[in-house]
Amino acid sequence: PTMPPDAPAPTPLGSTTRTFAPRRAIAQAQPNPKTPAPRIVTSIANPSPFLSSHIKAIGQDMSDGNPDPTTGAPDLEWREGTPVAVRFDDPYFSIIDGAEETRHVFVRGNDLATRLRAGFHIAELGFGTGLNALVMAQDWTGAGALRFTSFEAYPMGRDDMARALSAFPGIDATPLLDQWPGDRITLPGVEIEIVQGDVRQTLPAWNGRADAWFLDGFSPARNPEMWGADLMAEVARHTAPGGTFATYTAAGHVRQALGAAGFAVERVPGFGRKRHMTRGVLR
Repeated sequence: PTMPPDAPAPTPLGSTTRTFAPRRAIAQAQPNPKTPAPRIVTSIANPSPFLSSHIKAIGQDMSDGNPDPTTGAPDLEWREGTPVAVRFDDPYFSIIDGAEETRHVFVRGNDLATRLRAGFHIAELGFGTGLNALVMAQDWTGAGALRFTSFEAYPMGRDDMARALSAFPGIDATPLLDQWPGDRITLPGVEIEIVQGDVRQTLPAWNGRADAWFLDGFSPARNPEMWGADLMAEVARHTAPGGTFATYTAAGHVRQALGAAGFAVERVPGFGRKRHMTRGVLR
């Protein structure tokens, strides 16, 4: 069982050759309640176009990007067909090519071309549009099924998910959309479990261990709760011996937290305009 024959040859973790890259997307740790976002705007000088679009008037309420209170779905805006989480001002996938970003950061970053087997367990922080899972379903050609567990606080609405995935005509999203929303989803060759809620509570309570992690939360600068040292320690605690992680970010404090948690960490070339990403293996 292997990945498609045209997949680039992987570089073993720890090699000095760097051929990999990053991604951003999905969020799930809810913001720290001790530092709520301000809601009253009294004076803003030269606001950015993004901020201006959310200011209704001086002294009036400003959108804070909270999820819809009736559905829990994230507040989105669309840029060049790409969904952007208003709360974090961060896109769910690369505007350049989200599917190739997934392959560059997570597939190659975890050396999956040489490691996948029936029952191989992938865990993910942030399900978002489901693109990562769909790429795995498309690329896995072996016998049996992969396991895919994703932690998500703000599940995307079905219509928004369909709109986002329409950007990838080469990927059949129908099996996912037909079962969404749901906690258990079956794609060709991939069995998915969605763990909904604040990952700072749900991951410590999880009984599983992953062979590979896709760390795909929103930017650490905008969603620091997703990248704290305590959470990275939980990632390591829920990693099988010899397991790996990959992420689009190369933020120094994230690399430090993952190293302190027990991973051998390395910075490697990123995807598209991003110079670096990070990957590692559990020591």
